[in-house]
Amino acid sequence: MDAFLQQPLVARVATSGPTVRPLWFLWEDGAFWVLTGPWTRLFDRVKNDPNVALVVDECDLVTGRVQQVIARGQAELVPFDVPRGRRKLSRYLGTDEALWDERFVGYLYDDPSERGTTWLRLTPASLTVSDLSYSVAPS
Repeated sequence: MDAFLQQPLVARVATSGPTVRPLWFLWEDGAFWVLTGPWTRLFDRVKNDPNVALVVDECDLVTGRVQQVIARGQAELVPFDVPRGRRKLSRYLGTDEALWDERFVGYLYDDPSERGTTWLRLTPASLTVSDLSYSVAPS
């Protein structure tokens, strides 16, 4: 599971409403970390109801690889820290910050107290890991 979650995949998180949105994440210290802030609906939804579900999955029709991780629990909004932010963004954007879109660089260097950049941390109360892979018939 850890190796699967170390890949730069897209997760989807569901909150009350219901609403589902795709997002980038970091799996670290037994928790999912998502960058958010008061400029997002996710931030307000979690403040109002912290119960969330999150799924990370992949389906490769060429190889037959189908894997999924489903997490459920209460999300927390916690202070943003730059080192974790750098680790998360590097997964998706590469290690050379000079090549990043300025929006992402801004998350690292803006004053979080002014912009409100925050972590959504989901330490799963339940975690379901499924490998639904299948054999692909030769062409």
